[in-house]
Amino acid sequence: MTDEEFEAFYAHSVRPLVGQVYLMTGDLHEAQDVVQEAFVRAWTRRSRLERDAGPEAWIRTVAWRLAVSRWRRRGRAADAWRRHHGERPGAAPEPDPGTVALVAALRRLSERQRRVAVLHYVCDLSVQQVAAETGIAAGTVKSHLSRARAALAPHLDDALTPEEHRD
Repeated sequence: MTDEEFEAFYAHSVRPLVGQVYLMTGDLHEAQDVVQEAFVRAWTRRSRLERDAGPEAWIRTVAWRLAVSRWRRRGRAADAWRRHHGERPGAAPEPDPGTVALVAALRRLSERQRRVAVLHYVCDLSVQQVAAETGIAAGTVKSHLSRARAALAPHLDDALTPEEHRD
């Protein structure tokens, strides 16, 4: 991929990728940071990224792994903080009520179910593509999708207003 192709790829892909990673992580600022870091890493290997080979999947996977690494570090830091200083102050509120409801519902899922559901329903990847991106067998992906739908249904249904029920 040339410099110009990479710049066009970035301009076209950054917003959707941030949105996808946001739904996986539940933290908009974290999603922005890890996607940006993934693009920085992709820039150094842009000559090996092929448009047809799915550079979006590469960016999404790297961003996900960065987020998981940060969670682990943050978890260890939070444990140390609690041991020495008590509880930390709460997080800032999320941007919009519909997104908050979706993210809250997604947080009820296991990390694996949440990632599979976002990749399939939000990123519009096939079961086989989700399996390839996550390293999970296709049958297991289907099982996670089924369980995720069952777990999300009551929480998302409650979040809908009466007007949304009619649509």
